[in-house]
Amino acid sequence: MNLAVIIGGKSPEHTISLRSGRSVVQALDSDKYDITVIGINKEGIWHLQDTNDFLLYPDDNVKITLKPSETKVFLESNGKKTILYNRKNNRKIKIIDVAFPVIHGAYGEDGIIQGLFRSVNVPFVGVDLMASSVGMDKDIAKRLWRDANIPIAAFEVIDLSNKNKVRYEDIIKKLGTPVFVKPANAGSSVGVHKVTTKEEFKAAVKDGFLYDRKLLVEEAITGIEVECAVLGNEFPEGSVIGGIMPTEQFYSYDAKYISSSGAKLMIPAPISPEVASLIKTTAIKAFRCLGAEGLSRVDFFLKPDNTIVINEINTMPGFTSISMYPKLWEATGLPYSSLLDRLIDLAIDRYKTVKKLKTNW
Repeated sequence: MNLAVIIGGKSPEHTISLRSGRSVVQALDSDKYDITVIGINKEGIWHLQDTNDFLLYPDDNVKITLKPSETKVFLESNGKKTILYNRKNNRKIKIIDVAFPVIHGAYGEDGIIQGLFRSVNVPFVGVDLMASSVGMDKDIAKRLWRDANIPIAAFEVIDLSNKNKVRYEDIIKKLGTPVFVKPANAGSSVGVHKVTTKEEFKAAVKDGFLYDRKLLVEEAITGIEVECAVLGNEFPEGSVIGGIMPTEQFYSYDAKYISSSGAKLMIPAPISPEVASLIKTTAIKAFRCLGAEGLSRVDFFLKPDNTIVINEINTMPGFTSISMYPKLWEATGLPYSSLLDRLIDLAIDRYKTVKKLKTNW
């Protein structure tokens, strides 16, 4: 099977994608897959990479980058097959049977690349177009979960239409203090700030608008973060529950990806079977509520009274060596390489189902 692993991208989570992609490529069974690595640089240009050696400084979390490649590529359908072409001379490189995008954040987790895969008629791993875009937008996702009676944190929205009218005093009157300010469409805690003063609020809003045109201001929830990995299409399953105890103020970008001591991961989380069952059931409900398929990690806050509040869904969670999604499935009994096989099978199954639909004249 010709499998294209696509990494990098234009989002602030570019370097995380490189690390995730490296782990995926190393874990894939080369006896099952003919692996092609496509690196998307920070300008959005696609390059064919050396499958066995595609990163510079692979073990440096800050300096890691794609190795330079002279071969620019693109995908196109001939009506029956999806073909990878050399952009310079339009020569066919190979047929692509399945795409595996390991891209986090904007342009990879928000429906954009999923739309591309749909347009060139190739099966792809992960959540489909609509659920990707909805899951990426924390504002829209929270409204849908609220309608489905899934507990959410109270929040206010700041966008370009009201950014000059929102007052810190009004916010804390509604939400209390501290509050969290975060871009509505970003992941990996990029642009997220814990705010306790008016000055911090102004700085957080200014920084948040560097990443998105819409911000969420959320009430702070007292409790530990717990996470459930979800896997499947029509009949999704949930993993064991993991817990996170940050050693910093909150589970920040650095705590997730830079600092080895930024958080304590607890797999399984030290919770009762009843609470674990509640979290798993709610994670699957939240996954299905958005129309998600393939994979997602659903994150909650577990409060001292053992009630839960959903935080967010990650439709392309991290796949690095310290990432929770593969670790949770490994603890559930599904090893990393078998998890990748399952994700590819799910992509093909969905493609076959969609292909039967009467969507063309």
